[in-house]
Amino acid sequence: EAQLVESGGGWVQPGGSLRLSCAASGFTFGTYAMSWIRRAPGKGPEWIANINSGGNTYYKQSVKDRFTISRDNAKNTLYLQMNSLKPEDTADYYCTTGSSLPDSLRGYWGQGTQVTVSS
Repeated sequence: EAQLVESGGGWVQPGGSLRLSCAASGFTFGTYAMSWIRRAPGKGPEWIANINSGGNTYYKQSVKDRFTISRDNAKNTLYLQMNSLKPEDTADYYCTTGSSLPDSLRGYWGQGTQVTVSS
């Protein structure tokens, strides 16, 4: 059974950093494109970044140059390094299989990890 487990969320002041991790199991992680998707309070899911099996990355403009998605296929783990965090980054963050929101809706999701950015 496929499983994704996120960790690393928490509270941080504006301008701070967090690193999210997502441990994958039950499927051939290295062959899947992976995404990070977030859901802010009262809003719908928002795709923010993906990485394909070859390591190519793509970002939503609002997080480009602040967030970095990466993967370690030997450890079956996906990461999201988040720097220069803003209050509008507050959301539940999910790792998913797939390269886009529609693609991810058909794939696997973790349970999410909460990120709160406030002073």
